Amino acid sequence: MNFYQHNLNIEALQKLYYHLLKPRMIEEKMLVLLRQGKISKWFSGIGQEAISVGSTLALDEKDYVMTMHRNLGVFTSRNVPLNRLFAQFQGKQSGFTKGRDRSFHFGVKEHHIVGMISHLGSQLGVADGIALSHKLKNEQQVTLAFTGDGATSQGDFHESLNVAAVWDLPVIFIIENNGYGLSTPSSEQFKCKQFIDKGIGYGMEAHQVDGNNIVEVYEKVKALRESMIAHPRPILLECLTFRMRGHEEASGTKYVPQELFEEWAKKDPISNFEQYLIANGFILQEQIDSYRAEIKEEIENGIAAAFGEEDIIADTKIELEDVYAPFQQEAIPAAEKKASKRMIDSIADALDQAMQKHDNLVLMGQDIAEYGGVFKATEGLLEKYGRERVRNTPLCEAAIVGTALGLSINGNKAMMEMQFADFVTEGFNQIVNNLAKVHWRWGQHADVVVRMPCGAGVSAGPYHSQSNEAWFTHIPGLKVVYPSNPSDAKGLLLTAFEDPNPVMFFEHKALYRSMTADVPEGYYNIPFGKAKVVKEGNALAIITYGAAVNWALDLADEFEGQLEIVDLRTLVPLDYDTIFSSVRKCSKVLVMHEDTLFGGIGGEIAASINENCFESLDAPVKRLASIDTAVPFTANLEQNFLPKAKLKSTIEELLAY
Repeated sequence: MNFYQHNLNIEALQKLYYHLLKPRMIEEKMLVLLRQGKISKWFSGIGQEAISVGSTLALDEKDYVMTMHRNLGVFTSRNVPLNRLFAQFQGKQSGFTKGRDRSFHFGVKEHHIVGMISHLGSQLGVADGIALSHKLKNEQQVTLAFTGDGATSQGDFHESLNVAAVWDLPVIFIIENNGYGLSTPSSEQFKCKQFIDKGIGYGMEAHQVDGNNIVEVYEKVKALRESMIAHPRPILLECLTFRMRGHEEASGTKYVPQELFEEWAKKDPISNFEQYLIANGFILQEQIDSYRAEIKEEIENGIAAAFGEEDIIADTKIELEDVYAPFQQEAIPAAEKKASKRMIDSIADALDQAMQKHDNLVLMGQDIAEYGGVFKATEGLLEKYGRERVRNTPLCEAAIVGTALGLSINGNKAMMEMQFADFVTEGFNQIVNNLAKVHWRWGQHADVVVRMPCGAGVSAGPYHSQSNEAWFTHIPGLKVVYPSNPSDAKGLLLTAFEDPNPVMFFEHKALYRSMTADVPEGYYNIPFGKAKVVKEGNALAIITYGAAVNWALDLADEFEGQLEIVDLRTLVPLDYDTIFSSVRKCSKVLVMHEDTLFGGIGGEIAASINENCFESLDAPVKRLASIDTAVPFTANLEQNFLPKAKLKSTIEELLAY
C-alpha cells in the first residue's frame, strides 16, 4: 500500500493515525461486549475506517456529513463524546434519541452530522437540501453523504444525484464499495464494474480511490472540497474497500469466500499505515502505546458512564410531547378589508405573503417557476423572488422531499408542491419515515410544507383525483390541513409556513376556480386544531371537511335550521371539543368525507364520538363517503363514486330515525 505520495507533515500523519485507531479500538470493545451479552446488536465497520476518518478530517468542521452503518469514524473524528455515543447504543436517556432509535440512526447537529434511517438512500436527498441551503446563503461549505454499493440500486440514489447535478450542488457522494449488500454480492446487485462509470450518466465528475489508504482518501477529499468551494458542483467518489465482518454480527460471514478475507486482511487500513509510519520514523512505538492507553481510558470511562446510567422510565406524556417541535403561534387577526377571490387566488396570495414574511422560504415543484404550476398557484412568484427561491424541479419527488428536509436542517423553510396529490406515493417514504419522525427521534424539526392538489369531480381519472389525506393522519409527526373555502385556505396556509413541523396541505382542485368568497387582505393566520361551525342547527351534526362542507351547505336551507355543519379545517390536530359539542347539542351525527369509506378518517371520528358521546346519541353514528373503488374517469361513473348524490337521502334517513 503506497502512502509515500503525500504532502503531509509528521504531525498530520500522526493525527490521521490517532483518529484511525480510535474507532477500531471502540469496535473491538463493542465486539467483546456483544459476546458478553451487554449490548444487543452491532454493525461493524472494521476494515473500512479509513474512509470515514480520512474524509471527515479532510472537511471543515461546519461541513455536514450524512452517515451510514459503518461510519463510526465520522462521529469519533468529530469528537462526539463517547459517553453519549455509548448511551445511544444502550438506549439510555443521555443518548441522542432518548432510547427511541438504535445505533447510528441519529443526528448531532452541533457536530454537523445527520445519521441514517433504515431506508438508506433517503439520506442523499437530505444532503442535497443542506448543500442547496449553503449555496443560497453563499456559505463556503460542502456536504458529504455516504452510501453503500447496495443502496445505489435504490431510486433515492438516482434521484438525489440527478437533482444535485442539475442544480450544481456542492455534495460529495461517497460510495463505500465493499462488495456486498448484506449477503448479496455486487455481481447480483448491478452490472457496472465500477461506480465511477455512473458519473457520466449524471453529467457528474467521478473519482475512485483505495478506500483502505487513509492518506489517499484524506488528500482526495481535501482536494475535491477545495475545488468545489471555488466551483460548486457535485462529485461522485468511489472508495474501494471490503467488509471484514458480517452486515451485522448476527448475520455471520459464511456467504463470503474465505480467500477474500485473506486477501483483504493484507490491506488492513490500520496495520499497514502503522507499519509505514514506524518504518519511516514518523511515529515511535511509545507514541502508539500512549495513544492506545489514552483511547482505552476514554472508552472505559465512556462505557462506565453509559452503563451506570439508569434505564429509561417510560413517560407517555414526554413521548407524546416530543412528536412535534414546539410552536407558539402569534395570532395575527384578519383585516376587515376584503376582496373577492377564487380559491386558487387566495392560495397564490398566501404564497406571496409567506415569501415576503419568511426570506428563508424556498418553493420547489415541477413546473412552478415560469409556467406557474399546472394550476397557476405560483404564477408571478419567479419574477418577484427569483429563481433561487422559486425552483423548478426534476421529476424526483423523493429527492425533493429529502431536499426540503435538508433545507430545514440548515435553517431554511421549504415548500414542495406535489403536482397532484396522487404523485405523493413517489415521495412517501421521505414523508412518513424522515419528515414525520425526525423531531421525535433526535430533536430536529422539519420546517416543510407539502402542498397536495387533490380531489375528484373534474373527470381526471384514478391517478389525478385521489383524496389520500387519511394515509397521513395515521402518521405521528405530520400535521394535516384541508380547507373548504378561500378565506380559510389563505389563513391556514400562512400558519403552515409559520409552523416548524411538517404540514401536509390539501387543496381540492375542483374548488380552485369554482369557489369564490370574500378573503381578508394582507397577512393573517388561522390556528391549527380549531374547527368551525359554519352553519348552526338543532337536529343533526354533519362533521366534514374540504369540498364536502360545501355539499352540506348547499342543502342546509332545505332542512330549515336542522343541520349543524362543522368544518374540521385541520385533521391533525383534530378539534374534538367542537365535534363533541355539536354532537351533544344535536344528538344525531353524520361524518362525511370524499375519501373512500373503508379506512377513512371518518371511522376514527365516529369511534371517538361513540366513546365520548354515547349517552347523548339518539341514533347510531352514520358515515358517508365515496365507494371503495379507485376514482373513475367518466363523469357519470365519477358521480356514482362520490357521496354527494347520496347526501340528501342520508340526512333524511338520520332525521327520521
